[in-house]
Amino acid sequence: MDKEVFSLCFMCSVRCPITVKVKDGHVDWIEGNAHVPGIDGSLCPRGSAGISMLYDDQRVQSPLIRVGERGSGNWRKASWEEAIDYVGSRLKDIIDKNGAQSVALCERAQLATHVSKTFLKALGSPNYFSHDALCKGSVNTACRSLFGYTDAEVGIHYGETKHIVLYGRNIFESIALKEVNTLMKALENGAKLTYIDPRVTVTASKAHRYWMIRPGTDLALNYALMHVILKERLYDAEFVSKWVHGLNELRDFVEPYTPEWAETQTGIPAGEIIQLAREVSRDKPSVIFHYGYRGANHRDEIYMRRSLLMLNALMGSVEAKGGIFFKKGPGAAGGKGARKLTEQEFPKIEAVRFDKAGTKDFPLPDPNHGVAQIFPHAVLNEDPYPIKALIAYRMDPLMSIADTTRTKKALDKLDLVVTIDINYSDVAWYSDVILPESTYLERTDCIQQMNGLKPQMFLRKKAVEPRHDTLDGALILKRIGEKLGIGSYFPYETMEDLVAWQLEGTGFTMADFEKKGFVAYGSEQIFWDRNNLPFKTPSKKIEFKSSLLENAGYASFPTYEPVQAPTDGRFRLVVGRSALHTHVSTQNVPYLNELERENTLWINTKRAGELGIKNNALVEVASSCGKGRIKAFVTDFIHPEAVFMLHGFGHEAGRAKRSFNKGLSDALIQENVYDKVGGSPAYHDTFVSVNPL
Repeated sequence: MDKEVFSLCFMCSVRCPITVKVKDGHVDWIEGNAHVPGIDGSLCPRGSAGISMLYDDQRVQSPLIRVGERGSGNWRKASWEEAIDYVGSRLKDIIDKNGAQSVALCERAQLATHVSKTFLKALGSPNYFSHDALCKGSVNTACRSLFGYTDAEVGIHYGETKHIVLYGRNIFESIALKEVNTLMKALENGAKLTYIDPRVTVTASKAHRYWMIRPGTDLALNYALMHVILKERLYDAEFVSKWVHGLNELRDFVEPYTPEWAETQTGIPAGEIIQLAREVSRDKPSVIFHYGYRGANHRDEIYMRRSLLMLNALMGSVEAKGGIFFKKGPGAAGGKGARKLTEQEFPKIEAVRFDKAGTKDFPLPDPNHGVAQIFPHAVLNEDPYPIKALIAYRMDPLMSIADTTRTKKALDKLDLVVTIDINYSDVAWYSDVILPESTYLERTDCIQQMNGLKPQMFLRKKAVEPRHDTLDGALILKRIGEKLGIGSYFPYETMEDLVAWQLEGTGFTMADFEKKGFVAYGSEQIFWDRNNLPFKTPSKKIEFKSSLLENAGYASFPTYEPVQAPTDGRFRLVVGRSALHTHVSTQNVPYLNELERENTLWINTKRAGELGIKNNALVEVASSCGKGRIKAFVTDFIHPEAVFMLHGFGHEAGRAKRSFNKGLSDALIQENVYDKVGGSPAYHDTFVSVNPL
């Protein structure tokens, strides 16, 4: 029987709406949902490869229990009953001996995140952390410091922008379909794109202006732009006068940071900096200084992200068409959102988090995501207490947290490591138990509450039955919870039960999603009145002078510290993504692996010549914490101080045969250093040597 199923892609975290065409119980085709503006039937390479992942025989097909040493790849198949019993009994023993806080759960945030958080809250453990912490913790902190809203509550109005400035936000390779399509239309309608990056990317090739900036000096550039904007009064005076707290303090602070000074730091000519400041001011308020998605580059990351948000405020582009806006929930349209399990009452948790986020020791990072890179330290040093078990749900700390060797040592100290995943990730390979999750095409999932200018709800609906002995993640956690005596917190038997429970009180039912795959609370875009903006800061304004920072003992405007060039022939390691892969999770997917099997090391032509490195030759890359081999890509399209590699390669899971040992993992050689104010890792603050082999 042929059918079409509206669903949501899950080949990455964007969750683009899709239409799945099924023939005789087999997924025959996937395309973008044509009912969704900005998607219009299109799909990125990863989304198109969803069929290939579904029918990949190298994914995990049944529960597995380790029988050899960790990482040896020796497993035995188990039934779900045995695997759940095993995990439940081991966790119970650990909790009885060490307390609930000895259990941690990490995940890549998803539609069932409220289930994961409920599991830990019901146990009494505070130790939830997500991949978001590794990606954009400092962006989150920066947004809260200025607006009182998190980064997840801020959106970008690409469609009507007149000028967008991107700092390493490689938007045409880190593909989110709706924003890419909308931005392309804006460019076709005359919008300008300025792109700033030490490397020439696909996005750079689309830009009207590209600057190959010295790596690590973006903040110097922004201070100089502010200097010009304030000196020449290029800002939106009416908006700034009404809504900005601390303008005079900023003006005094940036006075010495002239374009001429910035040229010595960034390598960008002073005249061009002045020209950009004047050019964007002519287009205000329909201007976007993109505050970034992954904000995890340097140890001063929060100040770099704050500077971008301040530039938006100076342009008056906050809650403006063609600028940035605050996402509106169902309440703004007179509706009610889907329920979450986390809305229940839970026992009070007395223990501090393992990373001390939200305490006087680490006050600013958001405890809702945690500070993931602290996990190895907390385990190895039993600081603030022993951690004995980790459940890794679709997140791979071995390839995501810098310094893999140290992370392995931490995992070795745990009594239990459990992975819930679809594929053989490296952490799955290093686990005691693997609990295989059904793919997004084989399961109905929790409601996607999509806040924005038009609040909506989407539903991921099962297209086909599971091919193997797999389960939905929300059902796996429920079953473990039942073994631990917390089953009452999971009031459902099936995913359909859970979705129906979520929809109670919203006025919608599952049947309402049949027509288009989503439901909308209204038809008109909702912008707030710019004379009555509800900022959540103590001053009720945009806080350039930040109470959040200063009450925690940090400066709102710290003195700029010049970025030193690498010494002794070394390079600054820079990492990023391509359009073909999602972080560390798709390298073994057949279609995508065929297109991009391994990463290479981009190295500047002149520097490569000085080292005797030929294009495509094997080189050794070494840092203070690790080393590995990778092929060189010799090019003029990267700054001489930097080398670059794609994130997500160098897998160690032997059953993922296509990606096994292909390329080099950046986490193996990255030092675990981070922004101690905002919370993000500093993935670009590792210096490496590169030598021919």
